[in-house]
Amino acid sequence: MKNESVAVVTGGAGFIGSHLVDELFGREYTVRVIDNLVAGKKENVNPRAEFHEVDIRDREALRTVMEGATHVFHFAALPRVQFSIENPFETNDVNIGGTLNVLHAAKEAGVKRVVYSASSSAYGDQPTLPLHEGLLPLPQSPYGIQKYTGEHYARVYTEIHGLPTVSLRYFNVYGPRMDLEGAYALVMGIFIKKKLEGKPLTITGDGEQTRDFTHVRDVVRANILAAEHLDVGHGEVLNIGAGQNISINKLAKMMGGEIEYVAARKESKHTLADNSKARSLMGWKPTVSIEDGVRELLEEWGFKG
Repeated sequence: MKNESVAVVTGGAGFIGSHLVDELFGREYTVRVIDNLVAGKKENVNPRAEFHEVDIRDREALRTVMEGATHVFHFAALPRVQFSIENPFETNDVNIGGTLNVLHAAKEAGVKRVVYSASSSAYGDQPTLPLHEGLLPLPQSPYGIQKYTGEHYARVYTEIHGLPTVSLRYFNVYGPRMDLEGAYALVMGIFIKKKLEGKPLTITGDGEQTRDFTHVRDVVRANILAAEHLDVGHGEVLNIGAGQNISINKLAKMMGGEIEYVAARKESKHTLADNSKARSLMGWKPTVSIEDGVRELLEEWGFKG
């Protein structure tokens, strides 16, 4: 790919976005990063990227940064279920209003394709597994509703304005640079933090809830394929998950250490992705096993994998 490809990565100082930025430089893109550094970290940003400290609610700033761009990867969001329950108005403004701003700015700039980071939280609790894109979403939190609404906005911008879009529903992404605390932490990050503090790993409920953990490198490859593959870009929604789930109890055992059980909270009991659509449409498949991914994560933080 020649250097005429200009990618804008919203949330490019964050966990997944910063990994994608690194990969885009390996594919000879020019990269512009948009991030307000609320959740992202400036040190995550590849020094070769053109950095813009911009909030996606700022429509005029978005319009300026988008000029001349060919691809947009939209990661910027206020994530996590519990945070959205506690802050529904703020998360709605960013996750819905901000997404609309990004899509409109991309349309105005004549962008070739937008890849939207959706979420498996759109599914909520479903009576059957694995979760496939044909199921009626039943989001159980403001965050799930907001990310699901973003998918519809992306589809509508494709149908009405001819802006090519793809929405990727991620399943429990983990890997280097993931958050370890606060509203943005996932269970794997929380476990690492507990180990660093020398405390027991806390498990909510009975620990038999299962999650489909997906390595960040596999998610980055999915984004590249979604941006470049000729068979997508028509407003599709694609699951990006490993297609294998494990219980939180088993994950804690893999990570090692004492365990402490705490009160259950409202959350989906099980997640498991049917990733056959992403496989068939754009040739994506997961490559990093949970065993290798956890070992790598432990080693990153100084633990024996």
